[in-house]
Amino acid sequence: MEFEKAHSAFIQSHLSRRSGERRDRLQRGHQHAEKLFAQLIWWPLKGNFDHLHPEYEVIDWRGRSYYTDYGFQLGQITFLIEIKGFGSHVKEMDRTKYSNELNRELFLQGIGFRVISFSYDDVAYRADLCISLLRTILNRYHPMEQPVECALLVEKEVIRLAFTLARPLRPIDIEQHCSINHRTAKKILLSLCTKGWIRPIQHKNTIRIIEYQLVQGAWDFIT
Repeated sequence: MEFEKAHSAFIQSHLSRRSGERRDRLQRGHQHAEKLFAQLIWWPLKGNFDHLHPEYEVIDWRGRSYYTDYGFQLGQITFLIEIKGFGSHVKEMDRTKYSNELNRELFLQGIGFRVISFSYDDVAYRADLCISLLRTILNRYHPMEQPVECALLVEKEVIRLAFTLARPLRPIDIEQHCSINHRTAKKILLSLCTKGWIRPIQHKNTIRIIEYQLVQGAWDFIT
């Protein structure tokens, strides 16, 4: 089914199940930016709107209703997705509104939601980046559709670990993070080097390789 028909059916389905303020909010709130996200990001990534809810209602720490652009339910986890324009969310926002927005996001994260925010400019002009970022997040929670080797999962976890470090990766980092021995850690590093996701760092006055760094594009391995 092409996007326009699928999107129209998606919105009509939610309108038919809502009433009062929730229905009005969907009619008022689902506009250009929200549809653009659906068209340029969600549809190419998923190909359907299953478990996606437009104008998803949540309650903030003050007990007030707030509508996020989308809610996506994946098992026991609900992701809240926001598309934020520079004008309304930065340029025209005063200090109180800015503080309330940050507090709301922290509260929602604290009670179990995962909050994902995209700028309107990225959605409109850098859709590929948004798709890659969103895929990276969802893949952490989505079960593999095909059988996958345990070794590959460990290698992906090592690449994620490398991204979290503010320094080169060392065998001891892998040993501690994955609870494995030194020999196995070195084997993983050699495999990642062979695949081109990391490269060894050669220090002066030593022939031993004890540190490794990510190569450009290593992020693609975990998306």
